[in-house]
Amino acid sequence: FDYYNAANWTVTETQAGATQALTDGDGGLLLLTNTAADDDLVALQKVGESYRFATGKKLFFEARFAVSDATQSDVVMGLQITDNTPLDVSDGVFFIKPDGAATVNFLVEKNNTATTASAIATMANNTFIRLGFYYDGVDSVFYYVNGVLAGKSATTNLVDDEDLTISFAIQNGEAAAKTMTVDYIFVAEER
Repeated sequence: FDYYNAANWTVTETQAGATQALTDGDGGLLLLTNTAADDDLVALQKVGESYRFATGKKLFFEARFAVSDATQSDVVMGLQITDNTPLDVSDGVFFIKPDGAATVNFLVEKNNTATTASAIATMANNTFIRLGFYYDGVDSVFYYVNGVLAGKSATTNLVDDEDLTISFAIQNGEAAAKTMTVDYIFVAEER
């Protein structure tokens, strides 16, 4: 994130004081900051749904990010349909960390039906994590934690009838401000 222009993103905030701004860090960082009420949310989705899971076409996603509170926050990162409720979206392939736990789940979801791999990683406060997935274009989605293969998901619920966009969010799990620092998001697909 050497560059950030809010006009390129659909920004959803549940409070007026939230901010999204570049911050210092090698290679550039984007800092999302909530205000201090419970369930305050900041979500960004890239304008324009430009990715699709298609048979015979490989797709790769990876992101590196950190959160200030790995337990008392909800976090989502991945590809989803544009939706102002990214923590409860109906279609996408994404990582989600629920409030009250530091563990990350991986979801492959279509029309509100998900294949879920639970507790694939554990986050820590203010510690960067790399989460990625790779669709082989055939019948599997492999997911990675810090560059290491963590598992494989079937494509039973793979969203293949919707275009998707980059989507990420943080929501407070208590009445205290939380932050999410995003280093990079990388997506590549065969065409």
